Amino acid sequence: MAKPIKFAHVLFSTRRFDDMVAWYKNVFEATIVHQDPAVAFLTYDDENHRFGFANLDALRPEPMKEAGKAETGVNHLSYTYANLGDLLGVYERLRDQGIKPYWPVHHGMTLSFYYLDPDGNRIELQVDCFDSEASFAFMKSDAFSENPIGVSFDPDELIERYRNGESEEELLRRPEGPMADIPAAHGVT
Repeated sequence: MAKPIKFAHVLFSTRRFDDMVAWYKNVFEATIVHQDPAVAFLTYDDENHRFGFANLDALRPEPMKEAGKAETGVNHLSYTYANLGDLLGVYERLRDQGIKPYWPVHHGMTLSFYYLDPDGNRIELQVDCFDSEASFAFMKSDAFSENPIGVSFDPDELIERYRNGESEEELLRRPEGPMADIPAAHGVT
């Protein structure tokens, strides 16, 4: 059974976007990989990002009624698998147990499945599409600036392509398509 090879990142939902980015930048001596009015990604090592911040004031200007602190905080934790075959194997094993991702999305630098645990915590299982240097370059590119969310994909179609012998390089290339809609289960829209 495939297991993650590393913890990748944490994403926070916040209404104190600038303060959060500045605090994590200072405390961890992190650098900004990408920032726009809605999201920011920071790292302190060779991972494409260790911290992500979703600016709720930009994404959901009207606070959830009576949500209080529950509206902000950890949005999801992310774990990386060694290769696409391992990630697809985990997807199939979970799917066959009735555990399906609420959001399969190809971010460009990662191909990701987002799940909800029994308490509603969000967990991202992903595979890197590039090495560190290429990931940083992609996140600084116009393509990422124009679509920092990614493109939705059909996991079962991807498995079929994988089984038919399509190269991992081709399968990990972000497909053409519109920016994915962020599902309500993701908690930021």
